Amino acid sequence: MSAFGIVQAVVLALALLASLLVAFRKLLPRTAKRVQARLSAAMDRPGRSAPLRRLGQWLQPDEARRGGCGSGDGCSSCGGCAPAPAGRDEAVPLEFRQRGR
Repeated sequence: MSAFGIVQAVVLALALLASLLVAFRKLLPRTAKRVQARLSAAMDRPGRSAPLRRLGQWLQPDEARRGGCGSGDGCSSCGGCAPAPAGRDEAVPLEFRQRGR
């Protein structure tokens, strides 16, 4: 195999991987965030090398950086957050009354 063939195969493989990653993130956003958070946590453990920990911190989802749990499933998905306070968002049953004639 020639050098051109090897370079061509590498470029095509990178393009395929990039398109699969974009499709995965577009079609399964919650799962993609969950996978990203787990990969980030695995890289950012004590005892890992400094560049690997920096890469783990860079891969950390935005929710985790802003102080959320970073699970990727939204608030209250893990059961660790406090319940939302009762307010105007609660459903109120409708009452139908007959009009007097």
